[in-house]
Amino acid sequence: MISWKNFKYHARELLHLGLPILLGQLAQMSMNFVDSVVAGKAGTAHMAGVSIGGALWVPLLLFGQGILIPIGPLVAQGLGAGKKESLNRFWRQGIWLALMLAVLLVSLFSFGSYAYLHYLDVDKEMAEIASKYVSYIKWGAPAFLLFFVTRFFVEAKSYTRPAMIAGFIALFCNIPLNFIFAFGYLGMPALGGAGCGLATAIVCWIMLFTMLYYLRKHSPYTMKINRPNPVIIMRVVRLGFPVACALLLEVSSFSLISLLISPLGKTIVAGHQVAMTTSGLVFMFPLSLGTATSILVGRYLGAGDLVRAKENRQTSMLMSLCVGVTCLCGMILFREEIARLYSNDPMVITLASSILIYTAIYQIPDNLQMSVLSALRGYNDTKAIFVFSCVSYWVLSVPLGYTLCYTNLLGKALGVYGFWTALILALTCMCILVNIRIAHLEKLDKEQIRAKLNK
Repeated sequence: MISWKNFKYHARELLHLGLPILLGQLAQMSMNFVDSVVAGKAGTAHMAGVSIGGALWVPLLLFGQGILIPIGPLVAQGLGAGKKESLNRFWRQGIWLALMLAVLLVSLFSFGSYAYLHYLDVDKEMAEIASKYVSYIKWGAPAFLLFFVTRFFVEAKSYTRPAMIAGFIALFCNIPLNFIFAFGYLGMPALGGAGCGLATAIVCWIMLFTMLYYLRKHSPYTMKINRPNPVIIMRVVRLGFPVACALLLEVSSFSLISLLISPLGKTIVAGHQVAMTTSGLVFMFPLSLGTATSILVGRYLGAGDLVRAKENRQTSMLMSLCVGVTCLCGMILFREEIARLYSNDPMVITLASSILIYTAIYQIPDNLQMSVLSALRGYNDTKAIFVFSCVSYWVLSVPLGYTLCYTNLLGKALGVYGFWTALILALTCMCILVNIRIAHLEKLDKEQIRAKLNK
């Protein structure tokens, strides 16, 4: 087990790198919070529509982001190995990859919103709002992906403040834009919940321009555009595709829950959205710590320092455990106050307060699996992440959740609570699997690790 002295060293290292990432992530995630709050003020149907629209938008967007994630560990490993002169190629080729992904995703968003509106038997008002929300927000996808290419590149070099600044600028722009487009201020048409999608699309471009301004000012040579290099692009895709599939499996399982419960009515969907948005906001803590862990583990492995890579992962786990316990207590104690932030509907508040208890319970396994999963990315061990996500979320979570929600096979049907019960079990399963995998990798010697990183 790690010593107290080494724990303090790695904790300072993680906080130095992870705190600006956390603040930037919180600012970005707060935009989803603002969308939900503003849509909730417009009405329960608008809040439910934004929830469904997000269920279509988030999984596909994170799939694209997942393919780009290896840019960070690859740059970090290069820095650890002293190969600084060749790292700019990952940003330049990442731009081409992001643009290709953007074309694909915009097409899928258009198809998904049309299919949901015309082919599913759900509340028509809610479906109309969801479809319009996606039709606006999809135009922010190119900027969002280009932003993450730039962010992963600069964060791997330990420059974490630019993304934090971009996040806060985006948040401060998002709040007034949401009210302007949702309620029709300054002569704009009142679009309700759909207006939140338009505001978010505009904000995605603001975030991108902020990051490009920083890169142009501090590293102008990096921004030289080269022709597409299939070798580098395919290396990123080969490492990123399993990560993207794992993210898609995880997030789409959450999003599918929103779609599967939509026949239960807009009040159930709105209450579920409160819990999901709160969970996503709290998840920024382990996610930011995990991003720092992935960068530092990758850097240590690139330098051949396996001991410090392991100590960094252990420190991240202990810090994640403390965060998980704190979030669990806070969400249970203040669940009604949290629900009131989103809606004035007493039925939505009551339902959301009860669901937040389930959300609080899975904080500990969720935080722990995130810290270890991030370390696996530092090892370029992305195929294992995909397999574990498939087992946890689609073999266990979705089928079991549907069974508990709608059937009496395992006892009385639990409704929406059945899905949340299954999520707790799925995250616990994921936590166990990634810990078994990291224990195996940390037994490998330097030559085996070097061979794995060079694949």
